[in-house]
Amino acid sequence: MPQSYLKRILNARIYDLAVETPLDAAPLISDRTNNQVLLKREDLQPVFSFKIRGAYNKLLQLSEEQRAGGVVAASAGNHAQGLALASQHLGVKATIVMPRTTPAIKVEAVKRRGAKVVLTGDTYDEAATHAKKLVEEKGMTYVPPFDDPDVIAGQGTVAMELLRQYSGPIDAVFIPVGGGGLCAGMAAYIKYVRPETKVFAVEPNDAACLKAAMDANRRVTLPQVGIFAEGVAVAQIGKETYRVLRQTIDGVITANADEMCAAIKDIFEDTRSITEPAGALSLAGLKKYVAETGCEGKTLVAIASGANTNFDRLRFISESTEIGEKREAIFAVTIPEEPGSYRKFCGLLGKRSITEFNYRFADNRDAHIFVGLQVAPDKDDRAEVVQTLEGKGYKVVDMTDNEVAKLHIRHMVGGHAPQANDEIVYRFEFPERPGALLNFLTKLAGRWNISMFHYRNHGAAFGRVLVGMQVPKKEHKQLQGLLKDLGYPYWDETDNEAYRYFLS
Repeated sequence: MPQSYLKRILNARIYDLAVETPLDAAPLISDRTNNQVLLKREDLQPVFSFKIRGAYNKLLQLSEEQRAGGVVAASAGNHAQGLALASQHLGVKATIVMPRTTPAIKVEAVKRRGAKVVLTGDTYDEAATHAKKLVEEKGMTYVPPFDDPDVIAGQGTVAMELLRQYSGPIDAVFIPVGGGGLCAGMAAYIKYVRPETKVFAVEPNDAACLKAAMDANRRVTLPQVGIFAEGVAVAQIGKETYRVLRQTIDGVITANADEMCAAIKDIFEDTRSITEPAGALSLAGLKKYVAETGCEGKTLVAIASGANTNFDRLRFISESTEIGEKREAIFAVTIPEEPGSYRKFCGLLGKRSITEFNYRFADNRDAHIFVGLQVAPDKDDRAEVVQTLEGKGYKVVDMTDNEVAKLHIRHMVGGHAPQANDEIVYRFEFPERPGALLNFLTKLAGRWNISMFHYRNHGAAFGRVLVGMQVPKKEHKQLQGLLKDLGYPYWDETDNEAYRYFLS
């Protein structure tokens, strides 16, 4: 299997457009993990992503007739930019179908390189369906973003460079996975040239299509995918990439959004460059691997795969970083509603820094406070805080991993609503585009009163929304049908402790 791709990778003549990217040391993260961590800097490509390699290699393999008919692709952004630049370089007309949730920075970059952009759907899969329709209607050649041998071989040149740049032993390489093109190409090459080097695929935990396939021993389609890391938000692993990966990788690691945000900060501190979430995914997986295995003194490589993110998204990334690094903990603490309670509570915290403190009067008995604290990056320190407070008679709930608490409650004002009878609460991810909220309200059509609403723009491809509605129990089934028809990802948070403590 790896041997069949070796020749394709060695024969990829892409360097009149793509560049050989450096393999940089990451001294700060190396010191923190007690390993030698290296970053393969694909964020330094002309399109700020490795995708230029596969797209250009694919175009070079097309016949003159195919190039004359134009090419089309579906992409959330990075493949689009790679294909647009490659097409411009070769004088080929390119049409790119992109989800409407694609960050504006990627859409504009594609247009600047002369490609025609068609925005449709909310996901890559919807865009891909439309792109293939254009192939049938207009006879253009479809250039897949990952599931194609020539594309895979182009991405595999990253591994060829890596092993040439570092001749010493490499213990493990961590590679991000969306559709699997980069990981398949790199794993095929690495396992042929240095079979002793471990290769780990890294996926977002809410878009882990490869892990699902490996667990089921067949390709599966995820019912929905998170799109925080839109560059790897793919519902099903590619057919060819899966065939390669199941024979070449040593495991799959998943990372959440907070862990990706922490990895973005790590890369910034070592390189002064800001990657996109998918670009930092492999480092998040590397850190998780070190934490779980306790390995030290190893040489570990992560692929900084891309740096195409909207500037206004950095606010959310920054807010999530401390939690992602396990350096901030969030607690709900019940204290007596009496003079001196706050001072006594703060005294128990000692010299710990308070990062957030929220409170609103509710009754004369108890006060529920929302407090953020700086802690050491391990669960033992969080547990010590809980143990200290509970030992003094306080009721404490650790909400550090509670999505509603992190994304909504900490930003909301008001308090309990005793008049909001039959209130149920849902957390949504709305596609970040004009009309998404109107579509939601139109579906509800005034059937139920909206008793609570919180939305913040995170600069991401979707908006995070918390909604309270007054819905009689006998009408819950009717509401479920409407929400399913709406098509936005949602979670029932009516029993969420953060909501119960502060808003119900």
